[in-house]
This record gives sequence, structure tokens and C-alpha cells, in this order.
Amino acid sequence: MERQDLTRREFVRCSLAGAAMMAGGATVWGAAGEKDGRAQTAVAAVDFLSSMGACSSITGRGETLAGTIEALKYTGLRFIRCGLEDRIAVKDMIEMHRRTGARVAYGLLSGGTDLARLLDETRQLAAGGALLALEGNNEPNNWGITYQGEKGGRDQSWVAVAKLQRDLYEGVKADPVLSEYPVWNISEGGAQTDNVGLQFLTIPQGAQTLMPAGTRYADYANCHNYITHPSWPGLHDNQTWRSADPGPDCPVDGLYGNYGRTWRKHFAGYSREELATLPRVTTETGYAVNGQVTEEVQARLFMNLYLSQFKRGWRHTAIYLLRTRGNEPAHERYAIYRMDYSPKQAAHYLRNLTMILADNGTVASPGRLSYSIADQPETVHDLLLQKSDGAFYLVVWGERFAGGSDNVTIDLGARHTRVRLYDPTAGATPMRMLTDVDSVALGLSDHPVVIEIS
Repeated sequence: MERQDLTRREFVRCSLAGAAMMAGGATVWGAAGEKDGRAQTAVAAVDFLSSMGACSSITGRGETLAGTIEALKYTGLRFIRCGLEDRIAVKDMIEMHRRTGARVAYGLLSGGTDLARLLDETRQLAAGGALLALEGNNEPNNWGITYQGEKGGRDQSWVAVAKLQRDLYEGVKADPVLSEYPVWNISEGGAQTDNVGLQFLTIPQGAQTLMPAGTRYADYANCHNYITHPSWPGLHDNQTWRSADPGPDCPVDGLYGNYGRTWRKHFAGYSREELATLPRVTTETGYAVNGQVTEEVQARLFMNLYLSQFKRGWRHTAIYLLRTRGNEPAHERYAIYRMDYSPKQAAHYLRNLTMILADNGTVASPGRLSYSIADQPETVHDLLLQKSDGAFYLVVWGERFAGGSDNVTIDLGARHTRVRLYDPTAGATPMRMLTDVDSVALGLSDHPVVIEIS
């Protein structure tokens, strides 16, 4: 399926628009969309679709270009997170982009320090229209680095990690080709052993960090907020919604523990109010098939995950993994595809969701729709999208993973001549068509329903 790519300036515009939506959002913690009484401002469907990605080695570690292309075409995912350790030929990444429209968030990743190579290869990706963003080190608490002869990360000082990320940012912003592309921070900054200030995008005055005030690290915070955690095992109501919470109520390894008050040494970072609008991305998240999490449950979780992340202000979200690597067969339980590239249930449901919402056009001035959900349960969430043809798509999803369901009535604010209802677990075509209605009654459990309002 052909997709229209954003230019560098359009990407920046969308990112700024996303920050504005977070600032005026409907929920306490930076929801996408704006509520003013009953009238709510839509978000372009293409912005939500562009937020959906996965981790993949594309052609490295046993993956194949043909398999990756087919998986992206089928699911409709629009970006891949990968990096130097994957050893992917630049021409293959550009070909993937040419064939699918998906772009690449390319980083140093685990233990990488070769800035010259990263900048050279991202320039080539940019020239081919395939670059989305540049990323720093992956989990320095697990994979230490040696930069300019200085060891850092893990249980040692993190000064070397901080210097590398600083130099990456400066190198990108000084480059005439790359300067307009966003830089994503390292992941797991909450594990710092000493206060080098990686809990900030730019270290503010008075932060009392080892690196000086004014040091710039990134344009976006970067987290690995998997939707389960050793301290929060099992299935819960609001599983994905709570994991996307940027505040201290997040029960997993989220934004607060990495940028509010670091989880390892409790270094102070941003305030709750600042976290609400902090530009942020997730470069790893997901839930492995295991016990009560069957492939069916995983598939429903993954749809909700993308929706909750976007609604709560995460600009991009990469599920781990698209298809696991040949050297990590045990990780297949996390993946959307099996080792032989046969799709798991998650691939089918994501395909249905992206086909229902499919759009490549922009929305210059998003419209407003007056709708409301009376006595909205805490396990029911909504996201108003608009396609470039003007049609509204109201996505409503349930988060009853501990069992049960919710019956809700959505007041559409006016009579509408045609309303279509879609259930991505049943297919990509309407399950019901309604005419001349001003409300819709739904029974919601653990997955989304899409209401098209023409």
C-alpha cells in the first residue's frame, strides 16, 4: 500500500502540534485532542497511524528484507526502530521505505559509540526519505560503553554516556542535512548511578548535576514502558492506560521513573506539570505470550497499547518485536510475527485497525464533534480522529482485562445520516450500519470499536 511521507519540516510541525495537543488535552496527563464542554477537536488519523511502529533488525540477525516488507505492508505499521548493532545495509532500509512508506528511527543502541558512522548512515537515510529520528544508547544499565577511552554505564559512572549523548545531539544539530530531525534520548536514564542529568532533555539552571546546566541531550524523552513489570505482574484493568501514564501513578518503568524522579538513585527531574507536556517516545514496549496472556489476549492488548500511548501523549510507540531475531528465539513470544514470518493474531488485528483508519492525507484544520459518554467508566477511553476527507472516526476502547464489560451510550450531539461501526477483532468492514441516529450504544470489554461518522 502506497503511503505519503512527511517532509522534515512537516514532521517538526506535527511534533509541535502534538505538544500543543498534550498541553490542551482532555485528560490530566496530556491526552491527544481538546475538550471544550461537549465539543471536542479531532486529531488527524495520519498522526495516530504514524505513531505506530515496531523494533526490527530488518535484514539483520536472521530477518529478511522480503519478510520485513511483507509484515509492514500487512500490519500497516509506519516506522521501525533499529540501529548500528543490527548491521543493516542502508540501501535495504531505503528499499524498505520505498516499498512500504515506513521510516526508520536509527540509533547507537546497545553499546554503540560510533558517531561518525551513525551520522553518515542517517544522512543517507535522510537523502532517501527514510529517516524518522536519531536515537542514543539503548539501556546503558545493561550494556555499558567505552567512549573516548572512558568507560560508562552499568554500575560505573554515567559521565561517558552523558558525553556521548551530548555529542550526538550537537553533531546532529550542526549538520546541514540532519539538523531538522529529532534526537531521541537514551533509554533507561532512570538507572543513572551518578547525577549526570540524563533525566532532562536540556539540563536547567540549578539542577546540580555533574554535567553543566545548558547541556542539551535530546528533543524527546525515551522510555521502555512495557505494559507489565515484575512489581506489577499479571493482567489488570486499564493495563495499557496505566502503563502510558506519565505521572507517578504509572505502575511500570514509565516517564516519571526516568524523567521525574529516577528509579535507581531518585535524582530529581521534571515536575508533574512539566511531564504532562514533555515530548516523549517509547522505543520498546509490549507483553509476551505467557500463561493467561494468550496470543488472543496479546493481540487485544497491542491495539489498546497503541491507542493509550497516543492518547496520553506519546508521539511514537515501538512494540518489541515485529519478528524476533535468529539469535534470540525465546523472544518470539513478544513478537507480532513468528520466526517463519507467519502472522500471530496481533498482526491480523493490527491490520484490521490500520485498514479501518487508513489515510495518507493531512488535515489542515481538524474539525470538532460534539459527543459525550455519560457516566464514562474508568476502563473506557476514547480518541477522536479525522481523515483527510473530513469523516470522523471515534475510537472507543475497553480495558477490562481482569474480566467483565461496560455498557455505554455515546451521545453524538446531533442526528447523523450515516454511522458505521467497526470491530477490528471481527474484520476491517463495518459490522453495523446505522442511519439517522444521535447516539450509539456499545458493550465494551478489552478491545476497541471504531465509529465512523460521515
